[in-house]
Amino acid sequence: MKVAIVLNTSWNIYNFRKSFVKALIDDGHEVHTIAPFDKYTHYLIQAGCTHHPVRMDSRGANPIKDLGLVFELGLIYFKVKPDVVLHFTVKPNVYGTLAASLLGIPVINNVCGLGTVFLKKGMVSSIAKLLYKISFRFPKKVFFQNPEDKELFVSQKLVSPKIVGEVPGSGINPSLYSPSLENKGVFTFLVISRLIYDKGIAEYIEAIRILKANNVRARFLLLGAKDTEHKRGIPAEVVDGWIKAGDVEYLGKTDDVRPYIDRVNCVVLPSYREGSPRSLMEAACMSKPLIATDVPGCRQVIDDGKTGMLCKVQDANDLALKMMAMLEMPDENRISMGEAGRKKMENEFSDSVVIETYRQAMYHLYDEELEFLKKAS
Repeated sequence: MKVAIVLNTSWNIYNFRKSFVKALIDDGHEVHTIAPFDKYTHYLIQAGCTHHPVRMDSRGANPIKDLGLVFELGLIYFKVKPDVVLHFTVKPNVYGTLAASLLGIPVINNVCGLGTVFLKKGMVSSIAKLLYKISFRFPKKVFFQNPEDKELFVSQKLVSPKIVGEVPGSGINPSLYSPSLENKGVFTFLVISRLIYDKGIAEYIEAIRILKANNVRARFLLLGAKDTEHKRGIPAEVVDGWIKAGDVEYLGKTDDVRPYIDRVNCVVLPSYREGSPRSLMEAACMSKPLIATDVPGCRQVIDDGKTGMLCKVQDANDLALKMMAMLEMPDENRISMGEAGRKKMENEFSDSVVIETYRQAMYHLYDEELEFLKKAS
């Protein structure tokens, strides 16, 4: 089959779906990647993909401007003539689906997370839901990364319950993440995230201040790119103020989180909502206990009390209490949490599960097409 994979960045394809791309190529499929050109694009080409650059602002939310994507993606689809298009992230899901529907190309979508637009009511949220409702009339299959997101779309009649399914995020390859030993130095917490408010970064800083006011001895780290262009991005001067005040140790950004996870005792994510949070999955693979908010996405990755702890959303006090409980926990209990988290990733979140789910969905489409051709002849 000729398969097109469409995302908002080449970085996203390479970092989160390279195992899937490799599996498709190994299966003998011709893979076309469609995303804006960035420094990861050449890795996709090296892997054997045919790449097609597209203009796409992953941060903007102007439906009038974004409608141009329908035509741009449509031209690429008309040229490539894929047997199936796999869309990931919001704009490909909406505008790519509309483009493919005009050409009669079957589509499989993946709702990676609802993002800021679904967290607040307003005109932008209403427009986004309308666009989903229109475009999601056409896919053959729509995968969600947690049951709450799936139920929300079905209950609000944004998608037919007949075509929905679930996958555990983008999946993760546990063999790439070696279990890590307990850090025996100063107890260290780490948040791995883009620096936007909806990831709960401000609550993390406030929880740190609460702990320090109570003379808690620990290190508090923050790893992730500043994203000041995002509508909910944290201004650089605010982040710099946290650093200058000694609230947090900012580590910048990285292409490889493993050395950073290896040196800490606990990984934290106080996000307001997730699809299936990669940073928690990576930390669990490395046998680190976790703390995250009790919200969709996070609660699927963490078994509360077994692989980590869940705290109240947007509640710095409760986050501080959970961090303190983790710090005071006997070493053997944290080690047991980490080991249980590793097993959970191997059993439930392995990328092999995601790959096989997509294989079956694609083969089902292929069988449907053969049956249609038989009837037509």
